[in-house]
Amino acid sequence: MKFGIEFVPNEPVFKIAAYTKMAEDRGFEYAWITDHYNNREVYSTISVLALSTNKIKLGAGVTNPYTRSPVVTAASIASVNEIAGGRAILGIGPGDKMTFEALGLSGEKPLSAVKETAEAVRELLTGKKITYDGNTIQLKNAKLDFADPKKTGVNMNLPIYIGAQGPKMLEMAGAVGDGILINGSHPDDFKAAAIQIQKGAAAANRDVKDIDIAAYTCFSIDADAEKAYASAKPVTAFIIAGASGALLERHGISEENKTEIAGAISKGDFKGLNTIITDDMADRFAVIGDFDKCMKKAKELERAGVTQLVAGSPLGPNKEKSIQLIGQIISEF
Repeated sequence: MKFGIEFVPNEPVFKIAAYTKMAEDRGFEYAWITDHYNNREVYSTISVLALSTNKIKLGAGVTNPYTRSPVVTAASIASVNEIAGGRAILGIGPGDKMTFEALGLSGEKPLSAVKETAEAVRELLTGKKITYDGNTIQLKNAKLDFADPKKTGVNMNLPIYIGAQGPKMLEMAGAVGDGILINGSHPDDFKAAAIQIQKGAAAANRDVKDIDIAAYTCFSIDADAEKAYASAKPVTAFIIAGASGALLERHGISEENKTEIAGAISKGDFKGLNTIITDDMADRFAVIGDFDKCMKKAKELERAGVTQLVAGSPLGPNKEKSIQLIGQIISEF
């Protein structure tokens, strides 16, 4: 199993670059940078990371089809790929309701929008002139002049990952994605996802073994397990508050629990969340604890079919110590 790490660009870019270099030095193979309008712009951030690192793969995790056209996304990731010497990767997902409400976007037809964006970007990265007539995307004779590897010396055939959660998106991702970023932390979620991914892969005559199945997980590690849980519970609260009824039912969490958690979030009562959210609830939606417990969970995810474990926010009460501890897991895995 490979290991990746997620950084939210809500801190100075050069600080994130230092964290990314630290992650690279400790064996992480992937760094995923979140794409939210209220944080630092993702592709300019990744460009700085590319100049600060040597071998770690760098990607947007994830861009949505509504705030950027596929041509802008293709040009952005191709530019990063040139700067990074072919180390760029791209994540595309349906986005989130809060962003759409804030920006006045509809977020309509997410399945078509994600699929068509992935297909159009992949074609644009060939450097050829393309015409695309989809349900959500229409392009006529669009071309990236600099994407031709003969001009840059860089292969633009980079991996495209699909951010997927629901059954239909997972099925589509199995047909289209080089990899799938699944916001999950429990083996049961990946066993359920595997059924849909296999269905999509089979329909597209693909071998599911060729698809990188990534657990894009809330991760919190510390020598003091109690501190690790305290750091993770606010993040898991947002995950539970936004989870589907089917997902919550799988993990034995009631609608009443969800309502109580959502109420505490709306009041800003993050201290209260540590009481509302039990350790068992948090374990269902995060990898949390000391070294031994996090190593055990990583092994369980690998057995469930995960091929890349992405350690996401908050990482732990102290980012640098957390990167070091996860690096130890990588070295002993």
